[in-house]
Amino acid sequence: MNTRSKSGIFKPNSKYANVALATLSTPQKSPLPRSPVKAIQDPNWYSAMCDEYNAMIATHTWDLVPRPNNVNVIWCLWVITHKERSNGEFERHKARLVANGKSQEIGVDCGETFSPVVKPATIRTVLSLAFSKQWSIHQLDVKNAFLHGHLQETV
Repeated sequence: MNTRSKSGIFKPNSKYANVALATLSTPQKSPLPRSPVKAIQDPNWYSAMCDEYNAMIATHTWDLVPRPNNVNVIWCLWVITHKERSNGEFERHKARLVANGKSQEIGVDCGETFSPVVKPATIRTVLSLAFSKQWSIHQLDVKNAFLHGHLQETV
């Protein structure tokens, strides 16, 4: 393999300039807030919360509708964490808006839940196949992922 340094090229590659600037402009790590009110007061957490909200609006994850009578309202809550790189360094502030399962009533609000996850055996199989076929493997970090399906039920 012939690399830039082996060829005597030591100047920065222009296609990686934006990556270098992004790592230099990483915001300072803010402490984890104890409440959403405290999170909104911190510019780093506020920005992470706005990113999550804007992604939900852009993907039409939900529609705001009038509250029906005689229904149990399922509250939502913010899950706020620090996203770290594989070496443990701070990467960014991460905020997710999730449904609070504690406010659900079984048989009224939910019957059956389904959460698609990848089993470790599947990952091992794909990695061993890629290794045996000498395929290149790339890691991808998805900031927001939504399953697009149309529900017939009132949620």
